[in-house]
Amino acid sequence: MLIKYIHREHLDEEKYNDCVENSLQSNSYAFSWYLDIVCDNWDVLVLDDYEAVMPIPWRKKYGIKYVYPPFWVLQLGVYSNEAIDENKFLTPLFNKFKFVELRMNTHNNFELYPEFLQLKQCQKLVLNTTYSSILSKYRKDRKKDLQKAATADLIEKWNDHPSNLIQLFKNNIGKRTPNIKENDYQNLEKLIAICLEKKVGEILAVYDKENKLVASVFLLKHKNSITKLISSTNLKDRKNGANTFLIDRVIFKFHKDFSVFNFGGSSIESVASFSKSFGAETEKYHQLKMNKLPKILQLFKK
Repeated sequence: MLIKYIHREHLDEEKYNDCVENSLQSNSYAFSWYLDIVCDNWDVLVLDDYEAVMPIPWRKKYGIKYVYPPFWVLQLGVYSNEAIDENKFLTPLFNKFKFVELRMNTHNNFELYPEFLQLKQCQKLVLNTTYSSILSKYRKDRKKDLQKAATADLIEKWNDHPSNLIQLFKNNIGKRTPNIKENDYQNLEKLIAICLEKKVGEILAVYDKENKLVASVFLLKHKNSITKLISSTNLKDRKNGANTFLIDRVIFKFHKDFSVFNFGGSSIESVASFSKSFGAETEKYHQLKMNKLPKILQLFKK
């Protein structure tokens, strides 16, 4: 069992993407085309002849390379076409870098280096049943919000322009998240365009009767799952049930063709509670957090 550190430019893309596609942990975020858009730089830890891979996004600051979680990537980690000891990837990773912060995926199971493992949570909704059965499990406040949405005459619009969603996000969530830079938004716009072109993404927008955008979401489609990658509502008008209506319309459209709806997930209690109010269940995953920088440099990365 030999794990090699392979630089992006020396990667066998076909073997790498085949491994991601056919892995037990397969998701959209690890494909080379996806990481090329969202990462400043990335390399890969590769087991033998691409039997398992672990993509590593990295940056450089003060001449030191470190691993970071890129925006618009919800999970990475180890991808393998059969069950392996994923712990073996951690030693070469921690030997190579002195600072690591990275979200793994829900199928990875790490036990080595517990001091560098943080348990996080995300939410998913099982869809392989009727819409009425899913709707019956909505919490009371979700059902009330759907009534508000009906009263407000909200309109669903599929295939809205990506720039409308990004602007809505910037004006609302973005103002509360100042660490998202202009370059990150440019990456997002490029990512959405490529996903739409590859037919692995969809946009749903919700407009009010004055034709004002009140909510929007970008969805990733991969195999049997659909994932909410980014969404936003107009935070100045939260009484129209738009956020609930948005998610409900996604569930209604895709419940027959997909078996899982991933909420993108959050360990923030209020966000997790909103997801769970649709009947979603919690899944756990590990976030790697290791800081072995010299004391004087630890201040730049806490």
